[in-house]
Amino acid sequence: MIKNLFQKLLKKSGKKYEIDPRIPSKLILLTLYKRVIMLLRGILLTRKKIFVDVNTIIYNSKNISFGKSVTIEKNCFIDGFSSEKIIIGDCVKIGAFSTLSSTSHLSKYGKGLKIGNHSAIGQFAEFGAAGGIEIGNDVIMGSYVSFHSENHNFNDTTRLIREQGVTSKGIIIGNNVWVGAKATFLDGCIVGNNSIVAAGAVVNGVYPDNSIIAGVPAKVLKSII
Repeated sequence: MIKNLFQKLLKKSGKKYEIDPRIPSKLILLTLYKRVIMLLRGILLTRKKIFVDVNTIIYNSKNISFGKSVTIEKNCFIDGFSSEKIIIGDCVKIGAFSTLSSTSHLSKYGKGLKIGNHSAIGQFAEFGAAGGIEIGNDVIMGSYVSFHSENHNFNDTTRLIREQGVTSKGIIIGNNVWVGAKATFLDGCIVGNNSIVAAGAVVNGVYPDNSIIAGVPAKVLKSII
């Protein structure tokens, strides 16, 4: 009975997976209890129906558009101060200990982040979104993935690098992309749809659809089709 109820709730929230029949009812009850507490916390923090775990901080939630059944796990920091509206789509999950930094310095108002529907980010992710990050639908990521959407200028040898300002092109990740743990995305990179980014890759170029990408710097190893 408990499993059937939970399965119906999953489908209602937009989740499509089936519960493993070996899962004990006690675990389902614990999950339901935790989700209720997270929902109440999310409503208190943002006045919106999202699931927020303990010790998570969300700044300027008025500038964030949350889709249905968004989950933000424990110890996350979400900076909603950005020049463009931050969009977090339906059924998005942001893993524990992750950070979204939209405005990293008061000298430049950051652009922010957009995440499509049914995308999930693992633990300890770092979104440096000052230059803008766009992530498509159905993107899955491992832990310790990082995005750096700015570059420091350094050509003027008469000045300190920290005094020369930054440039920003932004980062774009397409739809249906699998990103391995500890991948790093640098400013200006574009990853096409239906692609795989290997664990530990340093992504700094433009990559076509249906690519398997790996290495430092990352290169296309082969096409999926």
